[in-house]
Order: sequence, then C-alpha cells, then structure tokens
Amino acid sequence: MVKEVLRELEKRMKVSLEHFRKDLSRLRTGRANISLFEDIRVEYYGTLTPINQVATLGIPDPTLITVQPWDPSLLDTLDKAIRSADLGLNPINDGKILKVPIPPLDEERRREMARRVKKMLEEEKTALRNMRRESKDEIEKLEKDKKITEDDKFSGLEQLQKIMDEYTKKTEEMAAAKEKEILEL
Repeated sequence: MVKEVLRELEKRMKVSLEHFRKDLSRLRTGRANISLFEDIRVEYYGTLTPINQVATLGIPDPTLITVQPWDPSLLDTLDKAIRSADLGLNPINDGKILKVPIPPLDEERRREMARRVKKMLEEEKTALRNMRRESKDEIEKLEKDKKITEDDKFSGLEQLQKIMDEYTKKTEEMAAAKEKEILEL
C-alpha cells in the first residue's frame, strides 16, 4: 500500500517537473527559441490554432526566428498574433515569410528574468512540498487504520523524503541552468 502511495507521488511529481520545464522554456533569453511561440494561437478558419500547426518555424541564426505560413494569406494574422503575445517581438513581413529578430536583453531585463526564474522555482518547490505532505498524510492514515505497521510507515516516509530530495534537486538544476542561460551575454 505504501508503494502505491509512493508510485502515485512520483507520477505526480514527474508531471509537475515536466510542466516546470515547459514554463522555463517559454522564458525569453535573448537567444532564438521556437518554444517562445508555443502558446501563440492564430485564427484559422474560425478556430484558434497553435502557430506551429499553420506555419513552419525555423531558426536560421541565434538571433532570428522565421515563420513561414503554409497559407500566405495568414501572414498578417500571424504578424498580429506575435505582436500581441506580449513577448516584446516585432516581426518583419517580407510578403512570403515573417522574420522575427530576437533582440538582446539588457542587463535590467536579464536580472528581472532571473528573479522570475527564482520565483517560479519557489512556486515549484511549494507544489512539491504540498504533494509530499499529502502523501505523508496518506501513509500516516494507513498506519493509523492498522493497514500497515509502524516500521512500514517509517520506511515509507524515508523513501518519500528520498523522492522529494530527488525532484527538488532536479528542479533546482533546471532553474540554475535557465538562470545561467539568461544571465550570459
């Protein structure tokens, strides 16, 4: 029964970690990254559609993203969607393709982004601690209901802490790597 609780906890932590990784990838670093456009949707035949489903995205160099729509009539719609996405990007429309230069971040903006990474890390750690607390309560309830022994409870709590430490370390490593990427010129 303890193993089931721990398995469920690990499954939830993996999902949370993947979500954290995606959130970090969306932060602008001054380097071209297609994941910046993951959340941008454009109106296509009356449906809001992800940008990568109506255009080919490319990175010809580290400071430029190209957006080539499959339907040329979408150029203006894509341009507006990118501008209104609040990423601070201004696409250049050459009639066939959008060129989106990625401006370098100034020092103040870099520090602000690094603070944002730290805030996201703290939120993720809080989420992990909440998951740990819920699992700990479940294990203690199993012992209280006499479904497991006290020894099982203690070994379960020990394994619970190992899982928690592992996922905390992974999130800290991800955040540190992103912060380093943001702060390097």
